[in-house]
Amino acid sequence: MFKRSLLRATALLALTAATPFATWAQAFPAKPIKLVIAFPAGGPTDITMRQLAENASKILGQPVIIDNKPGAGGTLPAQALQTAQPDGYTIAQIPLGVFRLGYTTKINWDPLKDINYVINVTGYAFGIVVPADSPFKNWADFVAYAKANPGKLTYGSTGNLTSPHLTTELVAQKAGIQLQHVPYKGSADLMLAVVSGQLMAAADSTGFAPQVEAGKLRVLNTWGEKRLAKFPDAPTLKELGYDIVQNSPFGIGAPKNTSPEVVKKLHDAFKQAMEEPSYVAALGRYDMLPDYKSSAQYAKFAQDTVAREKVVIEKLGLAKPQ
Repeated sequence: MFKRSLLRATALLALTAATPFATWAQAFPAKPIKLVIAFPAGGPTDITMRQLAENASKILGQPVIIDNKPGAGGTLPAQALQTAQPDGYTIAQIPLGVFRLGYTTKINWDPLKDINYVINVTGYAFGIVVPADSPFKNWADFVAYAKANPGKLTYGSTGNLTSPHLTTELVAQKAGIQLQHVPYKGSADLMLAVVSGQLMAAADSTGFAPQVEAGKLRVLNTWGEKRLAKFPDAPTLKELGYDIVQNSPFGIGAPKNTSPEVVKKLHDAFKQAMEEPSYVAALGRYDMLPDYKSSAQYAKFAQDTVAREKVVIEKLGLAKPQ
C-alpha cells in the first residue's frame, strides 16, 4: 500500500513539474516580443523588418517591437542574445557579419553554439554608387583613378567587417587597387555622405535606389548573379571579371536555450509573415527577395558560412590573433 502511494505521489509530482512549462510554452506569447535589428531606422533593413514584424504581430497576437541597435558591424543584436532570457521575448536579426566575429574579434561566446537559429528571411541586393556629377562614368574609370592614386579614393560602407566593406576590399584586391574605407552606422548616414560629396563612392545595399532614381547617384556595378531590373545598365561583378556574388542572407535568432516549442511558434509565425504580399512588396522596393530557410537549414547555413568566411578574412589579412 505504501509503495503504491509513493508511486502515485511521484507520478503526480512529475506531472505537476511538467505542467507549468507545457502550459507556458502553449500560451506563448503572452506579452510583446522585442526584435533587435542591426541597422538604424529609415534604411532598407529597418523598413523591411518593420513590415515583417507587423505581419508577425497579427499572427502571434502580440506586438513584435523593433529595437534598432546599429554599430559594431551589425553584430550588436547577436551579442544582445547572449544576456537575454531564453523565453522567446527577445529575438534578433543575424547579419552575415556575426559569422566573422570569431576571426576578427575576441568574444567569449560562439556564434554557432550560442544562438538558436529560428528562420532565414531574405538577403540584400548590393552595389557601388558614386555621385551623379562624379568623373567616374563607369567601373573602368573608377579602377583607373584608384590605380593612379593609391589609397586616395574614398568609399563608405555600413560598417567595418560588414559584407559591403569586405566584398569591396576583395574586389579591390582582385583589381589591384587600394581604397580608403570610411565606416558608417547605416544607409541613411552613408547616402547623405556620398550625395553631399563627402565620399567619392559608397558600397551599400540598394537603399541607394531613391537617390539613383532622383538623379543624385550613379550605379557602377551590382553584386547579384544577374543584373537588377531596376538598374539594367549596371553590370554585375561577374560581368566585370570578378567571380563574386554577394547577397548576404540574414534571418532571426533566439537565445541558445530557448525551448523547441517556442522556436517553432516563432518560426511558423515569421514564415507565414514572409508570405504576406505586404512583405514581398516591401522587399521589392530594394530589389530584395524572400529567402526562406527553416530552423535546421538556417543552422546548417550558419555552420557552412562560418567556414567560408574564415577563408575570406584570411585572404584579406584581417584575422586578429585570439
